[in-house]
Amino acid sequence: MVGPSPPAKARFHPEAQAEYLEVIAYLGLHAPSAVEAFAADVQEAVAFIEKFPEGAPVERGSVRCKVLRRFPYELYYSPEPGFVRVLAVAHQRRRPGYWVDRE
Repeated sequence: MVGPSPPAKARFHPEAQAEYLEVIAYLGLHAPSAVEAFAADVQEAVAFIEKFPEGAPVERGSVRCKVLRRFPYELYYSPEPGFVRVLAVAHQRRRPGYWVDRE
């Protein structure tokens, strides 16, 4: 009998990492009390997609979209063998689909 697979690890695309840091910097200037909440929201979403890589709806091709619970952002990611690749940390109302070239 084969046991469950180990949880996948998330790897952020460099531009997705930059987007995350931009949001943190923006919140730090405009809503400092929200920084920790945003970081926790992203961590919660990452933990979910690591545990359930195919648990979020398909957005395009193999790319899936995990909506954050408390902030108007989405993580676009692609399940890969042994890890998940986070392609974008995108605001829900800005530049839809800008991340598609990262696939």
